[in-house]
Amino acid sequence: MKSRDAQIRMKRFQIEERRRQVGQIETMIEEFGRMVGDLDHEIAAEHRRTGIDDEKHFAYSTFARAAQQRRTNLQTSIADLGSQLETAKAALDLALAELQREEEKLERETGPELVRQAPDRAAI
Repeated sequence: MKSRDAQIRMKRFQIEERRRQVGQIETMIEEFGRMVGDLDHEIAAEHRRTGIDDEKHFAYSTFARAAQQRRTNLQTSIADLGSQLETAKAALDLALAELQREEEKLERETGPELVRQAPDRAAI
């Protein structure tokens, strides 16, 4: 039974780690999205300031060109983080399912009262 308790604690730790990872990725996606919006505003302001919005024009703003490249890079990063987020959510779902299986095994071994009284269960 102690071995099973250790496994359950380990699974709970893994779940918290996965949740933290999902939260970090979501935060990064939101922040990058805000940065893309800011760059859009800066590019538009630069176009208004210079009066040139054609990228092929010889006098096109260097700042606007660099901001557009940065925006493109951020959008690529957002797409990459989106796939990482899907992977992290799948890993979280898997860890939750494994925890549930371990708790069910423990419940069968000890009885439902002991599993429900576990102090770590409320943290999930």
